Amino acid sequence: MSKVATRFAPSPTGPLHIGGVRTALFNWLYSKNQKGSFYLRIEDTDKERSRDEYKSQIIQSLKWIGIEYDDKEYIQSEKINEHKKVAEELLKKGFAYRCYCSEEEINKQKNSAKKKGTPFVYNRKWREPKNLSIPTNIDPVLRFKSKISGNSIIKDLVQGEINISNSTIEDFIILRQDGSPTYQLSATVDDHLMNITHVIRGDDHKINTFKQKQIYDAMKWKVPYFAHIPLIHSNEGKKLSKRDKASTIDDYIKIGILSDALRNYLLRLGWSFKDKEIFTLDESIKHFSLSGIGKSPSKLDMSRILSMNETYIKNMSEDKLYSNLIGYCEIYLKKIDNKFDDTLKKSLHFLKNKAKTLGDIYNNAQYIINDQINILPEDVKLFNNLSKKILYDFIKEFENLSNLSKENLEKIIKGLIDKYKTNFKGVGQPLRIALTGSKFGPGIYDIILSLDKNDAIKRLKAIN
Repeated sequence: MSKVATRFAPSPTGPLHIGGVRTALFNWLYSKNQKGSFYLRIEDTDKERSRDEYKSQIIQSLKWIGIEYDDKEYIQSEKINEHKKVAEELLKKGFAYRCYCSEEEINKQKNSAKKKGTPFVYNRKWREPKNLSIPTNIDPVLRFKSKISGNSIIKDLVQGEINISNSTIEDFIILRQDGSPTYQLSATVDDHLMNITHVIRGDDHKINTFKQKQIYDAMKWKVPYFAHIPLIHSNEGKKLSKRDKASTIDDYIKIGILSDALRNYLLRLGWSFKDKEIFTLDESIKHFSLSGIGKSPSKLDMSRILSMNETYIKNMSEDKLYSNLIGYCEIYLKKIDNKFDDTLKKSLHFLKNKAKTLGDIYNNAQYIINDQINILPEDVKLFNNLSKKILYDFIKEFENLSNLSKENLEKIIKGLIDKYKTNFKGVGQPLRIALTGSKFGPGIYDIILSLDKNDAIKRLKAIN
């Protein structure tokens, strides 16, 4: 067998969709598992909608999630002449014909099919043009002569054997009126030119596969293996589209999802290996197989993504986590002044507790990275006479502490609980609000120990 070669072939007409990322991931993992090659093909023949900014976004997204492609990007528009040559060869060999149907005729056929409730299949009027006069005012399209009788079979590496009636495949267009090639032709020729051995893509491409296989057969080219991956659905069970919330990879990067966590989640979305959940990059490559892909659609589960991200945050080295946090804040939130570096670094071990995103860590660290603490009016109301007495007594004992430790802080707080016949919240909540500006956040001992002692005293005294 030839060396395995896979490809990912997005159109740069919008940001990279999360389903596209998973398709790219599966192609990449399969090629690496088989010691093969993985290529990126940019299908930019839709000149009106293609944008360089989307091409850049696709490339950066793949890089961010850890997918590296071989060689430089393959640009489809640079191969149009090759596509046209194949179309002319198909015409010469009798596998294609010129169709002079007007747009009005085609629309009439489509409306008729719609009324009958049947799929539109072009009536093949110009396939055998007996007694037909070629109109002088219409530029023809070039159609492929699809098989009319019998059945076609594809042995799909995910779905199993797929058998369809050839009568359901229309004589599809391979060259438009302006002479430009269509997707069916360009994708097939490119896969041949690139020596692609395995075409792994969404199962919405199944009908395209049957069309493209006919071009392979007509040209006597080696047909690649096909694997159709079930689509990703939204929570409502509908096919995920670019209009859905959190449908592009950028949506996840912006809220602070780690690349390793999202890659792990997408790997497990429709694929499994035994009962294993967490995979390193090397483990992903080692264990990946097409046989592990299920046949049913998978639902995108945001809570599962956040849970996976929380696991990665918890287990990531603090140096790496700090680097991710600083880079994330600089791009998506606010650059953190490097004067807070030391405090942040030593506090990460508790700031990351229960944090599901990098954004959560940033929010937990607000009391560290902001010199001024702003307390909400509703929280200010919580400082009644009892709270102020507790703060006053705490400050007195805290100022006299020569050895700042959790044990010594626990003694002070326990003494205040006993003295004022309250509970831990009765002491901890006013302290937390005074020190951080919020009644939510890290544990009170972690907060106090992370702050400079003089700064903590200054914040506490500001309440009274």
